[in-house]
This record gives sequence, structure tokens and C-alpha cells, in this order.
Amino acid sequence: MSSPVVLTAARPTRLQIPAVTLDATRFVDLDLNADGTLGVPPDGHTVGWYTRSPAPGRLGPAVFAAHVDWNHQKGVFYDLRTLQVGDDITVDRSDGSASTFEVSRVAQYPKDGFPTHEVYGDVPGPELRLITCGGEVDRQARSYRDNVVVYARLIASPVRARRG
Repeated sequence: MSSPVVLTAARPTRLQIPAVTLDATRFVDLDLNADGTLGVPPDGHTVGWYTRSPAPGRLGPAVFAAHVDWNHQKGVFYDLRTLQVGDDITVDRSDGSASTFEVSRVAQYPKDGFPTHEVYGDVPGPELRLITCGGEVDRQARSYRDNVVVYARLIASPVRARRG
């Protein structure tokens, strides 16, 4: 198999994961909070793109975050933890192209032991990181104790994005 072409910078416009029937078209830019943690989307139906990470298809890990649940309803990343190695993830981009990534690993980490360098650090090619909450709920803190991270590598690009 030949190496995929690394794309120019373009914003994400759609995220599709057929294995979990995910088709997201609502995106918001994310940045770091004052304490250095990644910001989160304002609701359960929006995917956040960490804009200090590369655009999807560019060299490095493009980072997306979304809620696992919100106000007692499933969030857009609710089923992320069920992804399997080999599942496909497609990201449509504002330049009309789409890139396909393949899940290489799904991991769960305690929030106080989050592997920042492993998730955000340099990698040899275009990759994705999808981040949500997981594990047990800390009822006092009203927060999950862990994070689920999906790691994926670019396997195909560029193609014209399909509409519909």
C-alpha cells in the first residue's frame, strides 16, 4: 500500500464513524483552559476541534473532543469506547476533500494520569485523536474519572467529500 498524501490545511466539516453510526456536522473550535486542560464543546451534539492541533490530514495528531453524555442524554461520542481496531473514521474538510483514518487503538486513562505527550505529541504521519470522558462517575465532582482516547492513522486521502 502506498503512503497517503498529506493534505493542506482545511477545517473539519463532518465526522463519520459507520461502526457506531456517528455522523457529526456541528463543530466548534477548542483551545486550552487556564489550567492547561483542553476545553470542551458547549453541548452534547457538537464536536470540538483543538485548533492548536493540525488540521485533519496534516502531519501530526488532529485532536477532536466531544461529550459522552449531556443532561442525561447520549452525547455525540457516547459509543466511542466500543470502537475496534480497524474501524474507519472519515473527516470531510472545508476544501471539499475527505480523509479516511483507521482506528489503531482505543485506550482509557485516569484523568490524573492522562498521557499528554502520547496523545498530543509528534507522530510520523497524519493521525486523529478522539477524546471523551469514560469510566466511573465521581458524583461529588459531577465528572467522569477517566478519559477514553481513540487513536487512528490516515489510510486514504484526498477524495472529494460525499454529500448526504
